[in-house]
Amino acid sequence: MSMPGTMRAVRIAGHGGPEVLEAVEVAVPAPGAGEVLVEVAAVALNNTDLWTREGAYGSPQDATALSGWRGPIDFPRIQGADVAGRVVAVGPREDVSADGGAGFEGGTGLDGGAVVDRDTARAVDGDTARAVAGNAAEAAARGTAAEPNPYAGLLGRRVVIDPAVYDSDRQDANPIGLMGSERDGGYAEYVTAPVGRVHDMTESPLTDDQLASLPTAYGTALGMIERGGLRDGETALVSGASGGVGLALTQLARARGAKVLAVSSGSKADAVRAAGAHVVIDRARDVAGQIRAAAPDGIDIGLDVVAGELASACLPLLREGGRWVVAGALGGYGVTLDVRRLYLHNARVIGSSMHTPAHFGLLMDLAREGAVRPVVAATFPLARAARAQEELARRGHVGKIVLHP
Repeated sequence: MSMPGTMRAVRIAGHGGPEVLEAVEVAVPAPGAGEVLVEVAAVALNNTDLWTREGAYGSPQDATALSGWRGPIDFPRIQGADVAGRVVAVGPREDVSADGGAGFEGGTGLDGGAVVDRDTARAVDGDTARAVAGNAAEAAARGTAAEPNPYAGLLGRRVVIDPAVYDSDRQDANPIGLMGSERDGGYAEYVTAPVGRVHDMTESPLTDDQLASLPTAYGTALGMIERGGLRDGETALVSGASGGVGLALTQLARARGAKVLAVSSGSKADAVRAAGAHVVIDRARDVAGQIRAAAPDGIDIGLDVVAGELASACLPLLREGGRWVVAGALGGYGVTLDVRRLYLHNARVIGSSMHTPAHFGLLMDLAREGAVRPVVAATFPLARAARAQEELARRGHVGKIVLHP
């Protein structure tokens, strides 16, 4: 089977509103050494899509600077971090590098190489300018002997891509980049990814839409829970509980045996309760007062994606040795803090950015077992990506919004 030379994609050529999203026809990317080509079945939206498009991340030197997730963006950029799909081609084997090939550089420890046609599962010449077409006979006709490719076993498999670019090849590595910001993402018919970041989910009972809903939202949530050390029997406060990360936090914290207090709007209380919240805190009322009533002895851990005034009001509610884990700033990035409440009570504030490779592997194990069940609020065709982002920004939904190429 021959791959098409071009594909439909939606990309941004600069920062701005939804109007900067442009539908284009571009070349199908060729998988490089240690990479695979994935045909996208579903790509889920995240707040990172909005903030990357807007350039809202700032920089350590200037909080108002236009920036992608981790710095200036190399435009044009195809957005979309969260991809589920099927492997349709694989790139050449990769040499062992001195740095181990961290993040999107691979790191498989295999050398030599060629690309593989998904029908023949045999290596072919890798000099094509696009995602490989051809078979072993065609390779022989070009004078290149066909050889088995070690990645060929992935061909046709249903996969989820870990979208993080890591700072090392360790299992506890920190993410320093993100697909859709620092690298082209899944708002397209095809996307490349390092073979080491592709997780085989063929046997998972989850749908493609549910699988695509996992990487950023559930990866971030599990990273928060792991870094915060949430234990069975503890009381956990979840902010922004009806959003993608918040709903994931609610499900995962409940599954871990915590008593979950979830902050949400009153209109979404039933959906948040159905996700596992023991108590739903109405964000339109006195949040701290409601928490005191539900947990008179305080909370063990705050799992916060809102920050702002909510964090200022609720940090003092931590018990002795409590932890406040923050992974977002939907309510504002300025927080007023009485530091005495930290050091006098041995409390900790923990920043949490996405997940580590170990966290993501644990999440994929849960998904293979069907132990997590993402809620999909709505789906849109790829051509309506701008409309989908507008819907996400309105925050009137519960769960994830997904695009279909």
